[in-house]
Amino acid sequence: MSYSKMKTLFFSFIISLLALSLILNPQASFEASLRGLKMWWEIVFPSLLPFLIISELLIGFGVVAFIGVLLEPLMRPLFRVPGVGGFVWAMGMASGYPSGAKLTVRLRKDNQITAYEAERLVSFTNSSNPLFIFGAIAVGFFHNAKVGIILALAHYLGNICVGLVMRFHGPYYKGKKMERHSAFKGISLRKAFSELHQTRLKNQKPLGKLLGDAVLSSVQTLLMVGGFLILFSVLNSMLALIGVTAMLASLLGLLLPLFQISTELSIPLISGIFEITLGGKLTSEVMHVSLMDQIIITSFFLAFSGLSVQAQVASILAESDIRFKPFFIARIMHGCFAALITFLLWKPIDKKLNGLENASIDIPVFAPFLPAGFWEKLMTNLGVYGPIFTLAVLWVYLIILLTRRIKTVS
Repeated sequence: MSYSKMKTLFFSFIISLLALSLILNPQASFEASLRGLKMWWEIVFPSLLPFLIISELLIGFGVVAFIGVLLEPLMRPLFRVPGVGGFVWAMGMASGYPSGAKLTVRLRKDNQITAYEAERLVSFTNSSNPLFIFGAIAVGFFHNAKVGIILALAHYLGNICVGLVMRFHGPYYKGKKMERHSAFKGISLRKAFSELHQTRLKNQKPLGKLLGDAVLSSVQTLLMVGGFLILFSVLNSMLALIGVTAMLASLLGLLLPLFQISTELSIPLISGIFEITLGGKLTSEVMHVSLMDQIIITSFFLAFSGLSVQAQVASILAESDIRFKPFFIARIMHGCFAALITFLLWKPIDKKLNGLENASIDIPVFAPFLPAGFWEKLMTNLGVYGPIFTLAVLWVYLIILLTRRIKTVS
């Protein structure tokens, strides 16, 4: 039997098994769907949408091209990507996945970066945002804002390590001369402003059209993200019910003792590999396990991003010639880097913060810049106002879409 036929049979069997499990377990499927929808409705949509819209406008008005010229001397020698990669990197960290992939694809479609540069760029610009790390994981699940500090440090330092490793991806000789030249040339404000002006002149769209396109593109991306969140939430629940998660966890339990990590964390780790939100929740609920082990495991699957996020990125990358395989390899590297950095930083940060496990006398994260209880209040407000914001923007999206369809028909 050919490989193609075996692949067809395999996927047909998996999908049929999933469909059967949904039929046999409708209540669990419904609850898992609500869990994924709640996460998207309250947190993902309202926290991501403003960043995506602003990013589209910044690209359209040429601000990204301006930033690209200024950051060229930094990004080219370090990561072998153009200066515009600095903007994608910053927005990826601020807004979270999959915005890094979306912006990379946008730059690739505009021919501002090559295919290899796009594969390098997307490998280290997709990361979790501070709101999810501190709000959902640290405060929401572990009820300890201190662990958010070490999770964030390991996550973002691990991403830098991935970028430095992935700079060797692709033919090196093609950009070697340009990289050496970029390392020594200074910053030219005149050239940066010229790029900004030329980009704005090339874009003939009026402000209203540009804003409408930004809203449509951003909401469509977030609708896709919501679909994947719900799908993988249900998939994770079904795998647990039919025993697949337990089987994989027993195999993983043979490896965890090699790293001196409790085998009780094997099921949360498997769940986190599929969907990070459920993985974080299950990890925080494991009893009689050290907090360090819990945070190392959480740091790994947070950096790995979960198959749910990777599926979102894969669907975005499919719109271009950017391959998914380098991104997947980078996620494995990021998970290993983040777990290792968490282990190395644990004792120094534990000493600095007078005990990471002591949350009763918690200090403000990023003190004195943010007040105590900031992340708790932010998560509470998102739970209250997030759905209202999501519903309002969806109505705006429908109005813009219907208006354009009517104009097209007439």
